[in-house]
Amino acid sequence: MGDVELAEILRRQGITDERVLEAIRRLDRAEFVPEARRAEARQDSALPIGHGQTISQPYVVAFMTQVLNPQPGERVLEIGTGSGYQTAVLSGLCGEVFTVEVLPELAGPARERLGRLGFQNIRYRVGDGTAGWPEEAPFDAIIGTAAPEHLPPALYQQLRPGGRLVLPVGPRHGAQELIRVTRPLGGGAPQVEKLLGVRFVPMTSAPPPPFVH
Repeated sequence: MGDVELAEILRRQGITDERVLEAIRRLDRAEFVPEARRAEARQDSALPIGHGQTISQPYVVAFMTQVLNPQPGERVLEIGTGSGYQTAVLSGLCGEVFTVEVLPELAGPARERLGRLGFQNIRYRVGDGTAGWPEEAPFDAIIGTAAPEHLPPALYQQLRPGGRLVLPVGPRHGAQELIRVTRPLGGGAPQVEKLLGVRFVPMTSAPPPPFVH
């Protein structure tokens, strides 16, 4: 069962991209939250998923996806797999998702969950999200679901010319902003747009060595 009511809530809140709304509608958010929180899954709020992490508020997921504007056939890098909800939304909108999670305790269950739900165009990595996935670069679009204090240079360098990057930036404790960064086709300085005040868990580096499935 998908989240038809949730999609309609998001439409009323100003999400206008029909592809994004349909991606939300096709998913059951309850699949991506702990058993004890499933009754709250259709609320427009962030929820804890364990290990100090959260599943983002549905409006924020939809807004970030809308401003990222993933297109069919594109290769998208996601930093912060978490429960896999944002990954699943992206999967239905682009050609291939490359998702990196710093915590093996989240990465394994997310991979199992997304596989069980039938998602096939996703590749998984456990490792330092600030380093991106250089072996697979460049990417058409990059999205971050945790907040570094500043834009990690490696992520920008892995963006193709004309590509766009959406992520929250700011201190661990204090005001964070969601930004969209576009890499100009002809070179030059990054184009940075400030979009929304947000609050995300911090983006951290990984002590375990990265590995690819």
